[in-house]
Amino acid sequence: MDKKIKALFFDIDGTLVSFKTHKIPQSTVDALEQAKKNGVEVYISTGRPQLIINNLGQIEHLIDGYITTNGACCFVGDKVVSQHAILPEDVKKIIEAADRDDYPAIVVGEHHLAIHHYTDEVYEIFAKGLGVDCEIFLTDVNELGDEQVLQVTPFCSVEQETLLMPTLRNCTSGRWHPAFTDITAADADKGKGMHAMADYLGLNIEETMAFGDGGNDISIVREAGTGVAMGNAGDNLKQVADFITTHVDEDGVKNALLYFGVI
Repeated sequence: MDKKIKALFFDIDGTLVSFKTHKIPQSTVDALEQAKKNGVEVYISTGRPQLIINNLGQIEHLIDGYITTNGACCFVGDKVVSQHAILPEDVKKIIEAADRDDYPAIVVGEHHLAIHHYTDEVYEIFAKGLGVDCEIFLTDVNELGDEQVLQVTPFCSVEQETLLMPTLRNCTSGRWHPAFTDITAADADKGKGMHAMADYLGLNIEETMAFGDGGNDISIVREAGTGVAMGNAGDNLKQVADFITTHVDEDGVKNALLYFGVI
């Protein structure tokens, strides 16, 4: 290795956590333990808001900080490193589109989550597929009160998303699941979150390595010193990666860390 990796950034679903078992493969846990022993820091980079990060118990003790809600809220310990809210007018337009086309939308406030138009699809994907406790959702978006909105996740098709996005003043969209997309303020994506974290931590971007598998990982995998796409990643992510490792269920994280001499 000609450059030293000092910080690793990991997406959760499909990268650290298997969609099949809903657990982190033991080879990944062991690899991260070894990376930490070698003095490398471990950061999370997820579309999930902090409230629904519920599947990292196996490695919680190894995590140094978090990029959450696709970069809309980044923190280390109790220190918020950066936070970007969606303009209220854009939130209103996203909700109006959900009403017009009759699909659900999850609205992520600073401290609470609300679900607009709750349907069985939300339960199937979030509760069964992602293991999220749907009891924590407020059922009325107005109950968020004056909380800033960090992310809205409409359960819309790619076609509906393509029509919606140009109507918004200051938003970006990252789709990591066929059923929904995550919309954040234009200043918030995982790549920008990593830059904010690197500035705060005094890291050179060349010293970072980022792993991902979904469309919302494109910015961070492209921006990192070394960008790794999982074997189960979509082609759009693989195209911007420096390295394509094996599948999440086939020691993908471990194999990449071995290849680059991190462990």
